[in-house]
This record gives sequence, C-alpha cells and structure tokens, in this order.
Amino acid sequence: MIDTRDELHADALQRLDHHYQSMPPVAAMQVGIAGYDGRALRLHAPLAAHVNDKGCAFGGSLASMMTLASWGLVSLQLEAAGLQADVYVADSQVRYLAPLFTDLDVEARFGEDADPASFVATLRERGRARIQLAASARLPDGGLATTFNGRYVAIART
Repeated sequence: MIDTRDELHADALQRLDHHYQSMPPVAAMQVGIAGYDGRALRLHAPLAAHVNDKGCAFGGSLASMMTLASWGLVSLQLEAAGLQADVYVADSQVRYLAPLFTDLDVEARFGEDADPASFVATLRERGRARIQLAASARLPDGGLATTFNGRYVAIART
C-alpha cells in the first residue's frame, strides 16, 4: 500500500511497488511502500510474516527490508533524473541492537556524506556511480532496533 502526499511521486512508487511484487521472495515478505518524500523511502511488512522462534522479527527479514528500501531509494532517484541503470548493493553492514516485537517499519536515507546530485552526475558522465545509504528499523518507543549501512552501485543501461 502506497501512502504519499506528493502526487508527483505516485507513478514512480507504483512502478517500484510493482517491481518489488514481481520478485517472489519479496512478494512473500508482504512488503509494502509506506511513504516517500524524495529523501527517504519507508517500507512496511507485518510481523506475522517475519516472526522468529522468539516471537520477534527475524533478523534476515530486517536486513532484507533495509536492503530493499535502500535499493528502492536509489532507483527512485535515478528515475527522477531520467536515467536507466541497474542498481546493485555492493556491500553492507547490519547491526541488531534490540529485538523488534511489532510490524517491521524500515526507512532508508542517503548516507551522511552522500551527494545524490553528484551520484547522478557521475553516472551520466562515466556510466557508473556509487553512493552510500543508511537505513534503520525503529522500536515502538522510537529507539533503534536495527541499523544498516550500505554502498550501492549503479551501472547505466546501454
């Protein structure tokens, strides 16, 4: 389910959601787009589809959702710039800080030192670019359950 107040992004979010749902493992996760403001992408999935033997969110599901949210944010940025590229996660680090006993809500943002405009310019110029992203899953009280830092690479389609 897409929840956005900005109609300019609605079509891009529908395409992204369709892409997510076209991948069987992602569709099985019941991942949905929860929001996008041009700088951050939020995804949601029900805990019931990701519960582990302790009754909390499965760590692999959290890592997957943060990877997907970050990939989606890069993909949306490139689409907004009118570029077609294949986006890959090059490497990532996940930290599990506390168990999450509620639905999985993750948010991806560009990394602190990332410059999306330079990323797009580099891709246009060289046909290849990379950018750092950060994502997190929060606890109901606002604390962090899980953090993710990843480097993504985009390769222009020829």
